[in-house]
Amino acid sequence: MPGLSRWNLLLLILLVMPTKARAEGPVKVGVFAVDASPPIGSPMAYDPVKAVTHPLSCRGIVLIGDGPPIVLCAVDWIGIGNDGQRAFREALARAAGTTAKRVSIHTLHQHDAPHCDFSADRLLSMQGINRQVFDADCARDVIARAAKAVQVATAQGKSITHLGLGQATVEKVASNRRILGPDGKVQYVRYTACADPIIRDKPVGTIDPMLKMISFWDHDTPVAALTYYATHPQSYYRTGEANPDFPGLARDQRQKATGLPHIHFDGAGGNIGAGKWNDGAHENRQILADRIADGMARAFESTKKAPLTTADMQWESVPVALPVAPHLDEDRLLATLKNTAAKVTDRAKAANDLIWLLRCKAGDPIDVSCLRLRTARVLHLPGELFVEYQLAAQQLRPDLFVALAAYGDYAPGYIGTEISYAQGGYETSPSVSLVAPSVEKILMGTLKQLLRD
Repeated sequence: MPGLSRWNLLLLILLVMPTKARAEGPVKVGVFAVDASPPIGSPMAYDPVKAVTHPLSCRGIVLIGDGPPIVLCAVDWIGIGNDGQRAFREALARAAGTTAKRVSIHTLHQHDAPHCDFSADRLLSMQGINRQVFDADCARDVIARAAKAVQVATAQGKSITHLGLGQATVEKVASNRRILGPDGKVQYVRYTACADPIIRDKPVGTIDPMLKMISFWDHDTPVAALTYYATHPQSYYRTGEANPDFPGLARDQRQKATGLPHIHFDGAGGNIGAGKWNDGAHENRQILADRIADGMARAFESTKKAPLTTADMQWESVPVALPVAPHLDEDRLLATLKNTAAKVTDRAKAANDLIWLLRCKAGDPIDVSCLRLRTARVLHLPGELFVEYQLAAQQLRPDLFVALAAYGDYAPGYIGTEISYAQGGYETSPSVSLVAPSVEKILMGTLKQLLRD
């Protein structure tokens, strides 16, 4: 090279080679899992625990590459919000030697399961009623044990040579809950257990029928599998018996059958449920679980593998300020919270809503993130997200394998599309959706940003 001395050329090679070696090094994956079942007598989302019929779990993976580790975690609880999210993410981040922005915590949203929100717990403790709603000691114990498991998983991560991508159609599980009438308004809400045969017989509606699987391999040996499917997970509930319902049963069936660690995430299932296929009969739980398990098996069978190095793995996190619902009123919520004559459930709801309102006023955002693995993109979003966001994300990048995990930060509740708020129905009612209709423009802008080249 003219004008470049032998010494300068050697220096240039020394500077470039270590960077290239690091960029193309092996990805490591550590797997962790702990029991997340509440003790007898502990409050769940709706009823205290009478029994644990199938253990709940907190499980996930640690991805180790060039940068700080990435932690993905799925919990068999109904929701984790506000300071519950913060405590979970910070504890797992410390355990993995990373930052909270590189930790994503999701729930599967089972209803016979606990709810975790340390912010609301503090408000209710001032009124002396927090223990009727939350078991903060149990939640903190699960966090502590999960952190120890993450520390071990990080230290014992296995080298990965290949990434696997597969998907399969799941039959007769998902159906849209919102059935529109001739006027374009919601005529029926087809809940996850629907006893009315007329409503059950309505068309399936808008869903994402695909179950997606991302797997990590050491040559021909699978190390871990992540699955994504969008639906409410309820077959029946209000039993007082803690259980992971049909998606959790399916996940555990496949893990037992294959010996491969399975971590399942609920997709954008806010307006999706099994109501068309489920009249609430208890035997339907196993039937639905078998259908999900079959989809997982076929997604694994369809898997195509490609080499994976640290150069193929990236993480991006964007802080997003969601627009607060206009119906939330601080004075009214505070009055309900302090009203000793009101139902505990109403006071607890007021605490949740008040925390979210104050959080929005303080400009405290929610992190929305994207994991990039070669041609795969995994989006991590908050709340009970409508399936239209998942479908839109896939349409934004039809050239990529796009999976989505919702039910991250549970604080905003249901997150509908802009038009859905004018259509009525349960999911966009003031009682359960704490965001304004303009949320669609904000989230779609974020998805476009995260899915850009």
